[in-house]
Amino acid sequence: MHVVIIGNGITGATAALELRQLDHDCKITMISGESKYHYARPALMYIFMGHMSYQDTKPHADHIWEEQRIDLVRDWITGIDTDAKQLALHKGGDLGYDKLLIATGAKSNKFGWPGQDLEGVQGLYDLPDLQRLHETVQRTRQAVIVGGGLIGIELAEMLHSCGLPVTFLVREDSYWNNILPAEESRMVSRLIREAGFGLKLETGLKEIEGDDSGRACAVITDTDERIECQLVGLTAGVSPNTDLVKDTAIDTGRGVFVDWSLRTNVPDVLAAGDCAEIVTEGDARNLLQQVWYTGKRQARIAAQVLAGREAIYDPGIWYNSAKFLDLEYHTYGQVNLCVPDEQNLYWEHANGNHSIRIVYLQDRVIGINTMGVRFHHRVCEAWIAEQRPLDYVLEHLADANFDPEFFRRFEAHATAQFKEALV
Repeated sequence: MHVVIIGNGITGATAALELRQLDHDCKITMISGESKYHYARPALMYIFMGHMSYQDTKPHADHIWEEQRIDLVRDWITGIDTDAKQLALHKGGDLGYDKLLIATGAKSNKFGWPGQDLEGVQGLYDLPDLQRLHETVQRTRQAVIVGGGLIGIELAEMLHSCGLPVTFLVREDSYWNNILPAEESRMVSRLIREAGFGLKLETGLKEIEGDDSGRACAVITDTDERIECQLVGLTAGVSPNTDLVKDTAIDTGRGVFVDWSLRTNVPDVLAAGDCAEIVTEGDARNLLQQVWYTGKRQARIAAQVLAGREAIYDPGIWYNSAKFLDLEYHTYGQVNLCVPDEQNLYWEHANGNHSIRIVYLQDRVIGINTMGVRFHHRVCEAWIAEQRPLDYVLEHLADANFDPEFFRRFEAHATAQFKEALV
């Protein structure tokens, strides 16, 4: 059996290694036109800022792939013939497969803005984006970032490290408040301004102007303000990368349609990770999950199915973590989803740099947010999975903290305020 995996991100690489453990005899080929070896995509920021080299971002030594008998092909796939089970290669020739895993990841959103394809306009998702950024920065005096979120703040910090002024255009009335609750969003908005970034809220992009050489030279906002810039970062989210399968028999919607075993509608073809859209029954919205750990978790299910075993994907308890400049952010479970009858307890330190939020429903904790406070993932996940009562979580709140020894602890203060609010 020959299994081909398109994409060598966290999903493709994990699936390849897991499959080898399950099947010692099958032939495995992993294809990527971006890079020969798997690397940690979240480390792009640190490569740019000189904190890490590309070599440092590879989780596995180069020799691992040969030892595990996983063939690495550096090429782009230009077409998929699902009837013949053949892949067309950009460099020429075809590659046959018995089973196929599509792990093509995501791509930066573009919404049809005039000028969005000018030189100097880009997202931040992969190594080619990083290379373009290195080149554009050399001639940039001012940058504009369209959209917010985690990628936007990373790009701003990268550009700030080069001494470049940065202005954000954010459609919402507070930074990333479609994800963050109001208080946390206001905290991040304040920190962005204190760091010296321009932050234009309730402001969208109308168009991007280009100069005579086809390079971006300014943006026009939806209030008709003109802002000169030579670099425009498009960080208004990402979308599943389905370009490769759109002209095939493989069904797509927002992403590549799959069932809970990550099978597509075409026999022997699976999809997993950022590109996959799990079709749900009834009125529930199809599931798209586009973070590192879900890509890895889906890869393990895909590997079992590729090996001929039955496996069902379990999304588990949602969590995520990131940094807004120097402010650490952690979230677990259901937060800011506006579930009917949910209630919130929120504590924020007087300095505005630390907060704890507990979300509960019928006295059971369903979500936790922390800003500037580190909580153990496994502790928070267990509280939510075990449906711990609010009183239990408040009494054991300090058990979750894993800040370094000499960091100040805030749980006692927060718990006292929470209990006072419940009286």
